[in-house]
Amino acid sequence: MWLAALLAGLLAATPAAGRAPDRCDLPDAELEASGAVVGRILVDNINIFDLDDPKEDKALFRLLNRLHIRTRPAIIRRQLLFATGEPFQRRLLDESERILRATSYLYDAEITLLSCADGVVDIAVHTQDVWTLKPGISLSRSGGESRTSLDLQDDNFLGRGSSIRFAREYDEERKSTLFGYTDRNLGGRWITLDTTIADNSDGHEYALRLERPFYALDTRWATGGAWRAEKRRDPVYSLGDEIGEFGEEFETFSLYGGWSGGIRNGWVERWRLGIAYDRHRFDPADGSLDPALVPEDRKLLYPYLGYERIEDRFQRAENLDQIRRTEDFQLGTRLSLRLGLLSEALGSDRRGALFAAATSHGYGDPAGQVLLLSSHAHGRIESGVLANAVLGGSLRWYQRQSSRRLLYLALHGDVAENLDLDNPLEIGGDEGLRGYPLRYQRGDARARFTIEQRYFTDYYLWRLFRVGGVVFFDAGRVWGDNPYGGENLGLLRDVGFGLRLSSTRSSIAKMIHFDFAFPLDGDDSIDSFQFLVEGKRSF
Repeated sequence: MWLAALLAGLLAATPAAGRAPDRCDLPDAELEASGAVVGRILVDNINIFDLDDPKEDKALFRLLNRLHIRTRPAIIRRQLLFATGEPFQRRLLDESERILRATSYLYDAEITLLSCADGVVDIAVHTQDVWTLKPGISLSRSGGESRTSLDLQDDNFLGRGSSIRFAREYDEERKSTLFGYTDRNLGGRWITLDTTIADNSDGHEYALRLERPFYALDTRWATGGAWRAEKRRDPVYSLGDEIGEFGEEFETFSLYGGWSGGIRNGWVERWRLGIAYDRHRFDPADGSLDPALVPEDRKLLYPYLGYERIEDRFQRAENLDQIRRTEDFQLGTRLSLRLGLLSEALGSDRRGALFAAATSHGYGDPAGQVLLLSSHAHGRIESGVLANAVLGGSLRWYQRQSSRRLLYLALHGDVAENLDLDNPLEIGGDEGLRGYPLRYQRGDARARFTIEQRYFTDYYLWRLFRVGGVVFFDAGRVWGDNPYGGENLGLLRDVGFGLRLSSTRSSIAKMIHFDFAFPLDGDDSIDSFQFLVEGKRSF
């Protein structure tokens, strides 16, 4: 109905000019080979609720639509990688969809061809808004700890795509009053501005980032800088219980420039050259911790060179990590490398080098099964010895059993060498072992395995939430010495079940988790079950 009305409006508003507004049925490759150009670009942005649907034409939904400031068409247009008069390329339409779907204020995005004649392609951009004003109180619980917050945030302030936030948060570690502002398309020029000011019970936090990033695969240059200063107290845990804390004050700064030859034969290569500053100071805080266990101060000032290689191979999917929602999976290869030089002459308190590397690759078809592999390594080299070094990897496997059932397996592992005391390897409720407290075990190596049977229903709760369910088993352990003491309990396992509510109308966490987890191992101090309520981005 809406498409017919749309086409009728176009026909009424536009002279015939030799082209009828019929839907284009020509193959994309044929349009590209013929040298077709982009003609009119129509933005069709649906409000939160589609009142043309009788199930949504309700008094409450009509009120929410009226109260909501819809995303301005100009904001959507600014994020498109194509413009009127430019050559038609399907790749740019697909990537523009992914950019729009990645925003917090749009539920979905689809770009279709309206007509194609005389070498001109008219295009429609279909999007749907979500409710972005988030006042209220939130509660969550995981790993035996509770968090509360009083929050006022709008992820689409005045319909301009920017985010503004004021919050008071309370958790097991601190109380915080925070103000933040973010705009990822400042002035319509792909410039990101991100600011945070927080007054915490144990210190403060100030952060500023201004950047023109590599916003698309074919972006040729990027530049930016970031600064952050924070003072806080960090608790130390053993078997889920706090045994002390240390004070931490740090300041970081970075500035970089980047260049790229753009996309060539389906691949993108990027280079970055920059300088970074990282200073950390530590103290025993309230004296509850042995001074020998307080991390050492460090001051790192270094130039660095970065390299990135990306394969343009994405596929769309549904009912993998989301419920009845378009998902973008990168099945191509991605590689990133970074190397920095430490020197006392440059201002560091030591000599050596920093390194970081990451790679990922995907296999399969979302209609059947998908295997995603990734690995990472980072650390320092000081006097020929590894310091704060971590090598790890992960495997995620999706096996579609039907349109409503999916088997999911994940395996994660890390090994470390000579870790800084403020950068431990831990495992517990915050690292995927849902039946155990936060930060339950610590060591210099860890592994975790998860298997989930996921269920995707057609139930649409109050026309607000898609509903799913899960039955899961987690297992994991750490190896090596814990510098803060505490017994290594070996393999830890839990089983459980959960409910998933996928929000379709709000930019609040896109997936609400309700989990009941039952530990099968551990010491006698932990509860016989854990009830978790969390907001996450995926299943």
